[in-house]
Amino acid sequence: MEELAEVSGSDGDIAALAEIVVGIASADAQLTAAQVAQMRLLARAGRLAEQQAAGWPQSVRVHDMALRSVAAELGGVLRVTDRTVQVRIDEAREIVERYPAALSAWESGRITRGHVRVIVEAGNVVAADRRADFEREAIDRCARDTPNRVRAEIEILAQRMAEVSFVERHHIAASDRRVRIMPGRDGMSELVADLPTVIADGILDRLTQQAQAVVDAREPGDEDDRRIDQVRADVFADLLLAGTPSLDRTRGGDGLGSLGAIRAQVQVIVPALTLLGADDGPADLVGRSPIDAETARALAANASDWARVLTEPVEGTVLAVDRYRTPWPQRRFLRARDQHCRFPGCRRAAIRCEIDHTVDAAHGGPTALWNLAHLCQRHHSMKQFTRWRVRQLDGGVLEWTSPTGRVYREDAPAPPVHFTPSIPAPADPAPF
Repeated sequence: MEELAEVSGSDGDIAALAEIVVGIASADAQLTAAQVAQMRLLARAGRLAEQQAAGWPQSVRVHDMALRSVAAELGGVLRVTDRTVQVRIDEAREIVERYPAALSAWESGRITRGHVRVIVEAGNVVAADRRADFEREAIDRCARDTPNRVRAEIEILAQRMAEVSFVERHHIAASDRRVRIMPGRDGMSELVADLPTVIADGILDRLTQQAQAVVDAREPGDEDDRRIDQVRADVFADLLLAGTPSLDRTRGGDGLGSLGAIRAQVQVIVPALTLLGADDGPADLVGRSPIDAETARALAANASDWARVLTEPVEGTVLAVDRYRTPWPQRRFLRARDQHCRFPGCRRAAIRCEIDHTVDAAHGGPTALWNLAHLCQRHHSMKQFTRWRVRQLDGGVLEWTSPTGRVYREDAPAPPVHFTPSIPAPADPAPF
């Protein structure tokens, strides 16, 4: 009993904890009020965009342009991308306009935001004329337990109220299957595939069996000490890139043995010292995230051509670009200078963007370096069809002005590749 008392803490500790609990509850209530208020404002912004589009010739494109413009305006204030804001606007409108009772229950503290998310996600299958009944019952059930515990219960409730059967909805959902990449840290990313559950489970089972076969094939003294998860990931990469799993990983367990099969176009900026093996600093996979030096060197070893970027030593500003193959000098220069879309906050790689005339060619804008910059299709369209305006200053700096007059300065990114007099020339010439 004495040990239990020590673990439980003194009366002073209990009082301090009680104070913390009260403070947390108060802070949570304030946070909830702020989140609900922001959600209502985001929904209002979405309705405003719809009203703006109402005065234009009706089309989905017109409405989307208006919404992009509003989202970009808010994104500048919130310091997030306009795509993120647009998703949040759509979410806010769905909650505010379709689930007002759940929003009120969240605002009053009866349920949490997690509960609201469960209700909205499950309620997508419920017809509009039955949504109020579903919402009322779902709120009562959510008030009794945590979101994770009531999720299955709420989903079953929604299934029972749905007009379309689960089988039919599965066929519809399967039509939205896709594969996407989610950049991570330290040169790693998650490759995610949305697939029917049976297929996904079958894929994992096959990968597990093949990975186990690799482990079972090891002989005494084998240096391959990869864990089963690592082998499974490597087999996955082998199957997609080479069509067959590899039992002989001569490069060790770092997952790099499949790089030779990569044929996709990538835009990688590798510092000269990293390329030469003098240091192991990260390279830049433009539009994604940094990649490790060994991966960059492995990719560079298989590159069919090279680009040398000459920069101003102090600021790192691109001065010129040189490459053995030079079919499009301007395009090479702009790709090296811009690296990615030049709308504030956008990281889409330049190789996946369009070269835009800052002053439209139709208005006399020349095809000159000082009038060109990379914009992704989304922001290129927004510049053309909304009230966002841009002008190009010296050094490739873009100055964006939002519809409300806010100004955002988008400097040309300083590339990690530059040359300074202090770097000695290598014994063998670089393959530029």
